[in-house]
Amino acid sequence: MNPAHLLKPSMESLLEKIRPVLVVVQNGRRGSGAGFLAGEGLVLTSQHVVAGKRQIKVVLDDDTTYDAAVLLSEPERDLAMLEIPTSGHAVAVISEREPKPGEMVFAFGHPWGQRAVLTGGVLSAVIKAHTHNGEFPLLRTDARLAPGNSGGPLFDAAGEVIGLNAMIFGGDQNMAIPASIIRSFLEKAPQRTPSRAVPEDVI
Repeated sequence: MNPAHLLKPSMESLLEKIRPVLVVVQNGRRGSGAGFLAGEGLVLTSQHVVAGKRQIKVVLDDDTTYDAAVLLSEPERDLAMLEIPTSGHAVAVISEREPKPGEMVFAFGHPWGQRAVLTGGVLSAVIKAHTHNGEFPLLRTDARLAPGNSGGPLFDAAGEVIGLNAMIFGGDQNMAIPASIIRSFLEKAPQRTPSRAVPEDVI
């Protein structure tokens, strides 16, 4: 029996589960990055995707487009939290466990502008990144990435977010911000006033 045939239904189920939370983050340039819905009207992405940009738009899986505002950013850990005027959408499940080297992982994003591309690999290692304010963990994987993947989610086989794809290292390794840091970042979300803004026309 062909093992690939056995994997197909589970992969299709995984894609169906995670696709609704993936978004495109447009920053006014020709290129764009990825992000994911992490709460009511909240999008997480990489800080370098939106740094210094005045006009940011978020495109949902159904192609509905919203103007977005940066609520919070952490340049050292390359994280940004955006707000969009919508609610009632599926949101990502942020894993509460510590991922282990050797497990299968899946990166989801928009490489070279291709929408919603899923790539897979293994978690190679958990390493340390050093900054002026100390150090923090990074997940190192061999899931293939390209421009347009930045800010997208890194999932485990259960469809839970274990990281946020941040950079490519050495040409064949991906560095992702782990879920533990994502959860603490989300806890810093400022109080917000619900908006009734109407989405833009579908692009």
